[in-house]
Amino acid sequence: MNENLAEKIYRAVRLIPSGKVATYSQIAALAGNCNLRRYVGNVLHQNPDNTITPCHRVVNAKGYCSGSFAFGGPLVQQEKLEAEGVAFTNGHVDMERFCINGDDFEAMSLEMKDN
Repeated sequence: MNENLAEKIYRAVRLIPSGKVATYSQIAALAGNCNLRRYVGNVLHQNPDNTITPCHRVVNAKGYCSGSFAFGGPLVQQEKLEAEGVAFTNGHVDMERFCINGDDFEAMSLEMKDN
């Protein structure tokens, strides 16, 4: 695993506000390459500490939780998100309400460049 890229991914995930989610593609874009969404998933699966890097806030483009969430499965991921106020509809995150928006993404992108 490319440690510099992995750290960029972890840094981007740490910028997702509580009560919001981001997609694998959004995190890949923040880390520098929007085509690396699968790599993002692999890196997050190896996340050493979810209290530092809240990977439960990353979902797929349709708002579904990971089928192999590293900390106990998709139900645990959903429980963690619901505890932060994220609502689910028909088994997936209400992306219109809870996914980071363009302004959030821009602020996160600027933060990534500052570090």
